[in-house]
Amino acid sequence: MNEKVLGLLGLALRGGNLAVGEAPVEEACATHRARVVLHAGDAAENSVHRAARLAQRSGVELVCLPCTKQELGYALGRGSCAVLALTDRGLAAAVVSRLAQSQPELEPLAAALTQAAAKGGKATKTVGRRRTPRNV
Repeated sequence: MNEKVLGLLGLALRGGNLAVGEAPVEEACATHRARVVLHAGDAAENSVHRAARLAQRSGVELVCLPCTKQELGYALGRGSCAVLALTDRGLAAAVVSRLAQSQPELEPLAAALTQAAAKGGKATKTVGRRRTPRNV
């Protein structure tokens, strides 16, 4: 199961839908692009608390991954990775749904993300007379 989740995270990284590291996660949360914030199971307590604060301010959930920093980093082509954020609704729903198979407490979050992903794609905003897509 871990391999499937790590594979989805690698896909998200290649697609530009993953913020990796504390500074990019902070930026994704500040701009309200983050859909879910994830942390490695062996991440430092300070990193987890900081990620929790960022997720809370952004109004998204913080989820613990059942893998180590080294496993997560290896899957993403880095040395190690403690904190990351998914910025795509569909990928966030897919990752949390996979995690919910082994962590039943994540099932309500998986259902909410799946419903949000099915609701619509990109939001639009009006600029002058035109409606332009915007990552929200």
